[in-house]
Amino acid sequence: MTNRDILETAMLQSAEDLGCDARDFLRDHNVVVPLRLGKNARKYIQQPVTCNLVSYGSNIVAGATDEAADIVAAYLDKFTFYHCFETPNMHWLNERLAERGHQICFMAEYYLPDVGAIPDLPCAYETKVLEQPDFEPLYVPEWSNALCKERKQLDVLGVGAYDRGKLVGLAGCSADCETMWQIGVDVLPAYRRQGIASSLTSRLAREIIRRGKTPFYCSAWSNIRSVRNAIKSGFIPAWVEMTAKPTRIVNEMNQ
Repeated sequence: MTNRDILETAMLQSAEDLGCDARDFLRDHNVVVPLRLGKNARKYIQQPVTCNLVSYGSNIVAGATDEAADIVAAYLDKFTFYHCFETPNMHWLNERLAERGHQICFMAEYYLPDVGAIPDLPCAYETKVLEQPDFEPLYVPEWSNALCKERKQLDVLGVGAYDRGKLVGLAGCSADCETMWQIGVDVLPAYRRQGIASSLTSRLAREIIRRGKTPFYCSAWSNIRSVRNAIKSGFIPAWVEMTAKPTRIVNEMNQ
């Protein structure tokens, strides 16, 4: 598996999530398509979605509902594509969507591994590869980034760090789609800043690749601790997304 293979896999998945052609992400102009989740879209994407803007660094490909397509197209024509993910420009989009009952809901940066640069990082504690049956007693708040209680069936692989038998760090991955598994990691507060997170993340990335899947990592741009972990673990920025949903759903999330 090469870096090119990994990037192509990610673009094919994003195309499945939007309803576009994977080649659209490489064009020198923005593309707006009717938003259609493919049958192999990432399993955690929940409808309704008003629009989703995705960029791999060359342009923006946006999937939008009929109600929002004209607003999204005007937005992409108005601003340089990489400024569309920033304030103050994104206020232009949000204000016009709000007039129709929708708002920007999610923004995230996604990372893919640099295959030749995934380090073998030491860990001061015993580490162990975990399989799905090992996760059952671990669906507690301490491990809520590494595992997802609502989607237990997707948690397929992990690496734990143990201090004399006590689990102190956990990287887990979710089979969010057929070809790509997403990594999340947690470390108990008393054990942070010891390199545990990056050791577990890089180990899990190698284990995923060994199983023929593509690991990926997601972080809010403002979560510096998470971004540093991604980079230290051999991941590099690959694409960004901005998603809008109906206002009622955004309001429910903020309650």
